[in-house]
Amino acid sequence: MSNDLAVEEIDQAGDDEVTSLEEGKILDYITGDPVKDSAKEQVRQRIARALFHEYGISVEDMARDFKMKIDGRKKKGADIAIFAPGEAHTVENLRRIVVCEKEPKKGSKGAYKMRDHEQAKKDFALLHAAMTEADGCAWGLWTNGLELFFFEKEVTRFDVKFHPRADWPLSGETLGSRTVHSHATLRRADPEMLRIAFRRCHNFIHGNEGMPKDAAFWQFLYLIFAKMHDERRPRDEEPRFWAGPTEQFDAKGRGAIRARIEPLFEEVKSKYSDIFRGNEEITLSDRALAFMVSELAKYDFRRTDVDAKGAAYQEIVGTNLRGDRGQYFTPRGAINLMVQMLNPQPGERVLDPSCGTGGFLVATVNHWLEKFNAETESGGADTDDFLSVAEHIRELVESNIFGADFDPFLVRATTMNLMMAAGAKAKISHMDSLAFPKGHLSGVPIAKETFPLGSIDVLMTNPPFGSEIPITDPTILGDYDLAAKWDKDGDAYRRGDGLQTSVAPEVLFIQRAIEWLKPGGRMGIVLPNGILGNPGDEYIREWVLRHCWVLASVELPVEVFKAEANVNILTSLLFLKRKTQQEVQATDLSGDPDYPIFMAVADKVGLGPRGDVIYKRGPDGIELLEEVEERERIRINGKSVERVLRRKQKIVDDDLPEIARAYSDFRKTTPEPGL
Repeated sequence: MSNDLAVEEIDQAGDDEVTSLEEGKILDYITGDPVKDSAKEQVRQRIARALFHEYGISVEDMARDFKMKIDGRKKKGADIAIFAPGEAHTVENLRRIVVCEKEPKKGSKGAYKMRDHEQAKKDFALLHAAMTEADGCAWGLWTNGLELFFFEKEVTRFDVKFHPRADWPLSGETLGSRTVHSHATLRRADPEMLRIAFRRCHNFIHGNEGMPKDAAFWQFLYLIFAKMHDERRPRDEEPRFWAGPTEQFDAKGRGAIRARIEPLFEEVKSKYSDIFRGNEEITLSDRALAFMVSELAKYDFRRTDVDAKGAAYQEIVGTNLRGDRGQYFTPRGAINLMVQMLNPQPGERVLDPSCGTGGFLVATVNHWLEKFNAETESGGADTDDFLSVAEHIRELVESNIFGADFDPFLVRATTMNLMMAAGAKAKISHMDSLAFPKGHLSGVPIAKETFPLGSIDVLMTNPPFGSEIPITDPTILGDYDLAAKWDKDGDAYRRGDGLQTSVAPEVLFIQRAIEWLKPGGRMGIVLPNGILGNPGDEYIREWVLRHCWVLASVELPVEVFKAEANVNILTSLLFLKRKTQQEVQATDLSGDPDYPIFMAVADKVGLGPRGDVIYKRGPDGIELLEEVEERERIRINGKSVERVLRRKQKIVDDDLPEIARAYSDFRKTTPEPGL
């Protein structure tokens, strides 16, 4: 780690005795005090957090609702005022001003039509007036949460001018000229601001360019690929995915951006010829292309948290495909629980045969990343440690992460998600996993070569399920024990003659997932509760018990998929370990020995039926608070400074993290059954 590291601690502001929050209040990020909740206040809180995490501005140098004289009267001129570091909060020391409004509603197309500075200029009167009154204030931002309009003030001999800018500087820096902007410091994205940046990009091309949602998504995807490819360039090469602070505002600058991006995308298509057909084009207007490059170029995707990138990406993908073929994307809490309980180790081969957008695979990458960073002296913060860990993760993704999906859209979506997470391309196959190793789709040959049946250490999946999408093809059903007709013989079942005419896909996925495991391999699968409890499905449970040890079962509340897919589906996470052939034979001879199985019921997952976040409350119904510590490392005047901010926040009412901890404790005293 650099020896010029300094640590600046910012103590908890506000009342340290506050342990709960009354209805209708939220905690102010700047002061730590309760304030009235509103749509506008939520925008202010997101921006305040970003000022700390993205721009490195100390909360001690911020103030809310700062009053100043404007047009001869004292009134609130800044929703957030930012002062010279360490100086008194006076107009003389005011350096930046933020004016906030509530977030706008979506238009009839499902997207908000983004405005440029000229179209929105009537909204800037207060901001410009306040900046004029503060002689030392050079920067301004007007935002409604989705639109962000930055300004730089220029004072001439005769008037004051406000120049549109794509961004404003980090703490202790200047934007620099266009010629050096390509070398500007990239920043790690705040999770909420990255999600908004992705929404801004998607809204711009869907709402402003008149593109259908799916076409808008692919244009967005092309630029993400180009961005990731540019970040992987050798250190001594000039970056190409960048935009100067003024380039997006004039024709010449927009043309310069296109001249850099189009050749870069041609390289992307050549490098990833198995993903791109070669005839893809960036069809965005110069204005839209410049807008999106300006939005994305500022972030260092390599250093941005995997969870933050995954959540932002999932929101965009989720607007384009949701439940058309039983594909209900798994909520992040359930994904993380499954990964934590299965605890895939570096070197183990991990597969999701119904990968959707790659949630389980990306969470596995994050799991490994946290493990490696914890083993480094700097926690992954030092550049050498970071590069070493990143290279190790890339190698693991390319060699040990596998996925498959029937939908080619989702194959590409997963590939991109993993590219963002790890900067590496995993082996994601376009194929029908239930037909495998047969099948005609393009991904079958490489799958047979790289992840054949019986080769996987850890499998995690949420297969499409539902009686409305049955499997009826006899050439597929004939390969499955669980597609056969079963007869009850006393207390047991035996395979009868013939096949069932139709079988729900999740039933076949159970068998196929088990067949993909090595003996001793572990799996987690999302299943509708009926399979685990319906009398008519007893033969399925008996077949599973013959071939597997049951490690755990976790029942989920209906809110999990109610919020995600707007369907009332009661599900459970079933965790299994494949038996060896000798263990199967022993089961046939004398049955399974008694062994403990971990079982849990999650009553709450932090979400309400509409997807709104639910927080823990005390006996009096008041929301509870806990103290947290947030850290951010920035460079100020050439010195690396780590800022530590202590704040209180509401506690998400989620049983899943507690279940993960309980399972870990259970395994410390109760080894897994089998060899």
